[in-house]
Amino acid sequence: MEDPKTNSILDEANRLFLAGKLRESITYYDQILNENPQHVSSLNNKGYALSKLKDFDGAIKCYDSALVSSPDDLSLLVNKISSFRKQEKFVDALSICNRILENNSKYNIALYHKERILFSMKNYDESIECCNRILDDYPDNADVLFDKSCSFVMMSKNEEALDLLERAISQGTKYKIKAKKSKIFEKLSDDVRFKNLIL
Repeated sequence: MEDPKTNSILDEANRLFLAGKLRESITYYDQILNENPQHVSSLNNKGYALSKLKDFDGAIKCYDSALVSSPDDLSLLVNKISSFRKQEKFVDALSICNRILENNSKYNIALYHKERILFSMKNYDESIECCNRILDDYPDNADVLFDKSCSFVMMSKNEEALDLLERAISQGTKYKIKAKKSKIFEKLSDDVRFKNLIL
């Protein structure tokens, strides 16, 4: 049973967090953790705040503390993946993705992280496989269409890449801007079809 005092401190911490007052929110999470060092929500949210402050090691310590009592908590595991990715600890991040997907093969958040990790590791074929698994359920997911397009560019499969980019752009013009700014698509800067797509 949650203690009402703890709940009100947690509410205030979360309010500050959502207002972007990350350091202040952490002082409230710490108030709860001083009383109850295993309070999972406080550890998770403090970790998330630390990660936004780019203290990834501190964030991972929080997630690891919470995972002792809640080893299968998907929110904690996904936040830990995210911190590892930001540190470019791709092997560590990938192993957590695989652990989640063993039990939840359709857990798209883990698949989404996995396709991006594999892309960062230059493993484009496997990244595309993960994209396909998400697109089986969500064929119009523009973020995934865009990511799959990037993998095809890296493999010099330009027509497939542009077909996917066109589908992504049809979901929202922000993907035009994303493609214009992307170093990956610089390879296609002279391609007439690419130029027309990003006009």
